[in-house]
This record gives sequence, structure tokens and C-alpha cells, in this order.
Amino acid sequence: MVEVTYYGTGRRKTSVARVWLRPGEGKISINEKPVDLYFPREAWRAHALEPLKVTQTMGKFDVYIDVSGGGLSGQAGAIRHGLARALLNVSEAFKKSLKSAGLLTRDPRMVERKKYGRRKARRGQQYSKR
Repeated sequence: MVEVTYYGTGRRKTSVARVWLRPGEGKISINEKPVDLYFPREAWRAHALEPLKVTQTMGKFDVYIDVSGGGLSGQAGAIRHGLARALLNVSEAFKKSLKSAGLLTRDPRMVERKKYGRRKARRGQQYSKR
């Protein structure tokens, strides 16, 4: 019997997540760790797994995720985007609910680069009158 696997790539800030879905009993592993060990904050877990809640497929797939780059908040956003894209490959019927929840749109916000003559991207030197 051939095992069916669905794939999606998600990006957010400087993070990239590669997400594989396989029909199963609902195991979720991120970089070969359980999701509750990888994301200590409940908010990050809820944000990352939102596409499964929206499509009501929480216990139906085993999810394997490789994520790299950025911090945990950006990684949660990348996983969310990749999971939504993978679910779209599972069934085209999920498109309406995923689209209306705004899960298929890649968040374009990136960190602004630092400019020369400044301390950060926009913060200048502190002014000293004397």
C-alpha cells in the first residue's frame, strides 16, 4: 500500500518551514521534537496549528515539520503558512475556509535594514547640546 504524503512550504520573517502531512492519528513533530516541547508558549502552538482548527482536521493527520531560521514567533508563523498550503494540497474544499481566515497569504513584513550613520534602521545618534 502506498502512503500518501502532502507537502507545503511556509515562510515568515526569516523563517522557512517545510511541512509534510500524512493520514494518521494526529502526531505533530517539529524538528523531531513534540510540539509542546518545541513551543513552550501556548500562544505559539495555537498560532502554528490554526489551519488544523479552521479545517477541523486536528486528529486526522500526522504532521512532520522541518523549520529553520528566525525566532520562535517567526517559526510559528512559517509553520502556520506551510500547514495551510499542505492542507490545500489535501483537498481543494479547504480553500474557502483557509482563505477567509487569511491563512494562505504570506506575511510580507520583514525587518528593515540598518542604514549607515544610524544606530538602528531609523534611530539616529543621541543629540547632545553641550
